[in-house]
Amino acid sequence: MIIGELWRLTSGGEQETLHTSKFQIVTNNPMVAEALGERCHIVFLEHGSDRDVIETVRDLVHRHHRVLTAPLAGSVKPWKTPYRSVMVSVSKGTAIDATSLELVEFALMVIGQSRERLETTKPSLDRDFQTVDLSLIESALPSVEAIGRI
Repeated sequence: MIIGELWRLTSGGEQETLHTSKFQIVTNNPMVAEALGERCHIVFLEHGSDRDVIETVRDLVHRHHRVLTAPLAGSVKPWKTPYRSVMVSVSKGTAIDATSLELVEFALMVIGQSRERLETTKPSLDRDFQTVDLSLIESALPSVEAIGRI
């Protein structure tokens, strides 16, 4: 599901955009979708795995979007957490960004290898993993917003 830009209907019945961000977030974390959904575009993979998130980012990179945050950010090992959020440009370039593609392909390789030792997380830790993922993506917001040109 894609949660688009925030808009409202004017008194004349026309759609008025309330925000247009230069980035979007691909995530399987409901906490990220809820907390940042009014601030930027969210591609929310409600029942998606961390691998699904990275594959969706890869598809966007193939359509000339750029990766803006590291797909394997943070110190939580890939086999420990089921949640992942990646910031990607909204605008498209004229070609595939080689650095973005390398980042995504490396992340897919690491996640593929980590599946061999995937640990089942306790439901009681679920919210903790969501909070860590949200914190990581929120920490990138000031930098991306300050750049302005993405």
